[in-house]
Amino acid sequence: MTVLVRALRPDDPADLQGFARTRRLALPYILFTPESVRHTALHTPPDARFRPLVAEEDGEVIGTAQVHLVSDSPEPGQACLNIYVRPDRTRRGAGRLLVRAAEEYLTDLGATKLFAWTLDEPANRAFAERRGYRAGRSAHFLRLGLAHGTLPPLPPVPPGVELRTAADFADDPRPVFELDAETSADEPSDVDTEFTDYAAWLAQTWHHPLLDRQLTVAACVDGRPVALTVAYTDGDGRYATAMTGTARAYRGRGLAKLAKVHSLHRARAAGVTEAFTGNDTGNAPMIAINKWLGYEVCGTEVRYVRELG
Repeated sequence: MTVLVRALRPDDPADLQGFARTRRLALPYILFTPESVRHTALHTPPDARFRPLVAEEDGEVIGTAQVHLVSDSPEPGQACLNIYVRPDRTRRGAGRLLVRAAEEYLTDLGATKLFAWTLDEPANRAFAERRGYRAGRSAHFLRLGLAHGTLPPLPPVPPGVELRTAADFADDPRPVFELDAETSADEPSDVDTEFTDYAAWLAQTWHHPLLDRQLTVAACVDGRPVALTVAYTDGDGRYATAMTGTARAYRGRGLAKLAKVHSLHRARAAGVTEAFTGNDTGNAPMIAINKWLGYEVCGTEVRYVRELG
């Protein structure tokens, strides 16, 4: 049986379904649907030169890659490649072929530093290290069962603070964008970013098919969001936190915790049964919030980097 690597066809339902299925099997802690795969393929900013790849065997997608330049960083030459193969289709050469195709593509674009996430498992780490990648930061995946679990009770909303959902900003989402841009810039990362393109944010983030505007909750002061938790849902009882953060001037007041616990209560009331989130292992404030909420670690990934000569 021959494994072939090619570009994803974003208008091919079989490709989209195969990509989403492979990612759900290999990385069940992050939400993927055919619609979200297509959206990312079509709406990632052009400067990123985003190229999703698939590895197929006898017409079946068994491996995937997301490959792109870090176009919103002030440092040129940085790029990402994230490779995942179906757990029941490993040892067929799909991962090796995907890495080769991704590296060749990024090298042709002038990339000099490559970043890749891999699950913290011996075989995955050895695979990366054999190819010249070295380990860096790590992050946890966390899970919270909502069907039978217990959430902390809703705390009182402080005076002067109002809770709103993203749906309340449908006519003018720019305040949400401004908070998202500020908090994203402060997230722990190997790569500094400067996110200033409102039109790109609208296309890529605000109109993302998994964004649940009723469950995305903002703590507002004087009508403007100052803390936010962004919720994705997949229509299959699963919820994931895409981002939680607070404006710098309002940190230390428990507003991110307030927004997130209200979002989770809303999610449970809406029939969500399983919630996921992620934490950089050095992000102590969010680790404390998620522990208080009842999340438990269900997986770990490691960021690997390779510098090209």
